Amino acid sequence: MTEHVRSLARGLAVIRAFDAESPEQTLSEVARRTGLPRAATRRFLLTLVDLGYVRTDGRLFALTPRVLELGYAYLSSLSLPEIAAPHLEALVREVQESASVSVLDGADVVYVARVPTSRIMTVAITIGTRFPAYATSMGRVMLAALPPAERSARLAALRPQPLTDRTLTDPAALGRELDVVRDAGFCVVDQELELGLRSISVPVRDAEGTVIAAVNVSTRAGSRDVVRDVLPELRACAAVIEADLAAGSRGAGPTGVPRPETSTARAVVQPSTP
Repeated sequence: MTEHVRSLARGLAVIRAFDAESPEQTLSEVARRTGLPRAATRRFLLTLVDLGYVRTDGRLFALTPRVLELGYAYLSSLSLPEIAAPHLEALVREVQESASVSVLDGADVVYVARVPTSRIMTVAITIGTRFPAYATSMGRVMLAALPPAERSARLAALRPQPLTDRTLTDPAALGRELDVVRDAGFCVVDQELELGLRSISVPVRDAEGTVIAAVNVSTRAGSRDVVRDVLPELRACAAVIEADLAAGSRGAGPTGVPRPETSTARAVVQPSTP
């Protein structure tokens, strides 16, 4: 096509010629790997040296850490849902249960990313679905991480309703539970949002260590020991999401966490009684 910039494509091919197996290469080796003429390969390599993306001792060439800027620029252009999606998919493959990411919006959690397996709730969860934070594991993880004054203010403003006969509605008891969650670094909620549903969540932090979201795995109540079987994989998922967020923040700009009011959907869904 007429818009195709051949020289850019060739320059990127030269960068991609380097890998873990061949981190240092001669001019001839790079030319052979890319299929480019030696003269053209030399021009591209020397240009990359001038730009700081490649170093050379006069015979061998190797990439410099500056090439990571290219990846950081990509990560910094992504939102939290886009960054989380592939890691949620990997988590779901590992644990064979549905997984989600949500953010806190007032008294609610708002789903911003989700990878389902089988449907285990009486309502369909989509991007933008909202649930009361006090009755969800993700909500409790995020409430527990708030500064004490803010957490107290939010608890005072809550009007917890018994969504099931297991829902914790006493504000004082809820405050004590949040202390436990904060110290443990995870939360399990068993059939408080909907009968038959158990979920486990961990926080997701930004580059400064502030909790900005939560990631969870939902299961049928009594189907498995989620702390033993799911928590290690869940924490690993949160860690790689955080690493990508941190990488993005070191690039061209901060990784965008979409405000709930600008999410793709704004469906307000209340949990129904099975």
